[in-house]
Amino acid sequence: MQEYPKHYCGVFGVYGQPNAAELTYYGLYALQHRGQESAGIVTCDKGKFHKHHGMGLVPQIFTAQTLHRDLIGSIAVGHTRYSTTGSSQLINAQPLTVDCKRGQIAVAHNGNLTNAAQLRDELESRGLVFQTTVDSEIILMMLAQPVLGGVTNNLVQTVRRIEGAFSLVIMTEKELIGVRDPHGFRPLSIGRTAEGWVLSSETCAFDVVGARFVRDVEPGEIVVIDECGLTSIQAFPDHQRRAFCIFEYVYFARPDSTIAGRNVYQARVEMGRQLAREHPVEADLVVPVPDSGNCAALGYSLESGIPFEMAFVRNHYVGRSFIQPSQLARESDVKMKLNLIRELVEDKRVIVVDDSIVRGTTSRVRVQNLKQAGARSVHVMVSCPPHMHPCVYGIDFPDRNKLMAVTHTLDEIRQYLHADSVHYLSHDGLVRAIGRPREAFCMACYDGRYPVPYDRTLNKAIMERRRQDTRTLGELLDQERRQASLL
Repeated sequence: MQEYPKHYCGVFGVYGQPNAAELTYYGLYALQHRGQESAGIVTCDKGKFHKHHGMGLVPQIFTAQTLHRDLIGSIAVGHTRYSTTGSSQLINAQPLTVDCKRGQIAVAHNGNLTNAAQLRDELESRGLVFQTTVDSEIILMMLAQPVLGGVTNNLVQTVRRIEGAFSLVIMTEKELIGVRDPHGFRPLSIGRTAEGWVLSSETCAFDVVGARFVRDVEPGEIVVIDECGLTSIQAFPDHQRRAFCIFEYVYFARPDSTIAGRNVYQARVEMGRQLAREHPVEADLVVPVPDSGNCAALGYSLESGIPFEMAFVRNHYVGRSFIQPSQLARESDVKMKLNLIRELVEDKRVIVVDDSIVRGTTSRVRVQNLKQAGARSVHVMVSCPPHMHPCVYGIDFPDRNKLMAVTHTLDEIRQYLHADSVHYLSHDGLVRAIGRPREAFCMACYDGRYPVPYDRTLNKAIMERRRQDTRTLGELLDQERRQASLL
């Protein structure tokens, strides 16, 4: 059973490097935490595209032979994926490519389009055939259109038609292009190497490939990198509300990344400090749930003066869990991932810190483990507010009726977890820890205020009509025969 939210995706691009595929491989390796289902790299060598992708982790998909013999070229784009829209299968692995009138194009996309159903419906009504079920192919198809909305199409026209969350890395036969949606939901940064340029979802990848951070791609900005250097285009000159996904700071981004000038590690430590200020508890020990709770637990310890101990030991060789056939199997899977050092918690009052509680099943096992090990009391601290709403911009949270904070009161959560107390960081405390105005963030999963409108009713109606319109070729042939017999 999934307890934590699924990751987004990671995008990476290289321009002007003789070993572009190898740099992209290491960049995707650094972004592996953003997606573990599939990965792919497309390179361009003298106008010819070369592609390799597969299911699984980055080092399982690419070999030295693939990188150095098959993926040649000085321009490359890469993607590592966890599905939010589109099922987990090879055909949906990115980057996606097309060969059209404008030449070859490759697209890697991080995010989720809120008007995907409408756009796909429009394109299919014009006779376009889709090969995948992902939003990214809609973007690719739109880029390939010579005319869009009755006017000559270009990149700016396409970007203005799509809505929702998108950070894109696009490769043509001569260019590497970075695009960020006008609200800036998803991160995208620019780096510089001795020989060329790099685009990445997170700055932690720059350190791995020896690139120097230049700046973030601005919300609504298009950066075009070619033999003349970098050119910037603002596709949305009118000011749009900034809405960076605050959950990047809470959970998704690596602690060694810097986003919008704020180091993620430092932000998470400050979240822990804020927790200690808002919810002081008498205890003997602060224990993190590794790895996501490490920084906040350290912050709580520093602010409160209560000793910090790594009482849970994580097994880094356990992969993602699948739905198990029994409660015993599920609990064993949880224990396999994190094992408890009994001697550290026995007869102690313990504060256990995690970044979030989604369904609560894993948190319950943690509390049970601590009490079975002899902890006198267990206080659960969460370094973000309660999750009350689904995300439509790329985080695969469960349906709203499956979110624990929606279906349970705070005391009911405490009882379910068998904890002595449960405390969440406040909305203001979270924003204060990051150090930017609340208006700069999307906090829809906490407060239900969605920056970009999302019409679930319209999308449902479109999908229902698609199902009704679906007929096999055989059925169409039978219909034609019946009509012919009546003539």
